[in-house]
Amino acid sequence: MLTRIRNANAAVRDQVDIPASKLKQQIAQVLKREGFIKDFQIIKTKVQDTIRIFLKYGPDRERVINGLKRISKPGLRVYVSSHEIPRIFGGLGTVVMSTPKGVVTGKQAQRLNVGGEILAYVW
Repeated sequence: MLTRIRNANAAVRDQVDIPASKLKQQIAQVLKREGFIKDFQIIKTKVQDTIRIFLKYGPDRERVINGLKRISKPGLRVYVSSHEIPRIFGGLGTVVMSTPKGVVTGKQAQRLNVGGEILAYVW
């Protein structure tokens, strides 16, 4: 999912389609809430649903998402406690985390006092 968003953003596309899952829907919701994407919608099909993400750009087509990096991978999961959550670019970036309270940003996880798996950094 993150690679598709990164590639579509680099090609200055208006939208990108991704095979849907519950985790991907929650990540898209966090990206929308934080202002990195305009919107997303779920497209129902017979085989597998699709998430259509509408990317966001500035007035002169400058990118809102400057960087997107996956942290936790299948071969190396990265878990942190609520006191060890990193800050990206001094708080200008966002940490996307999977916690027992759902998929949230690093700031929300600190407010909820929960740790979890770091999924990605977005700046």
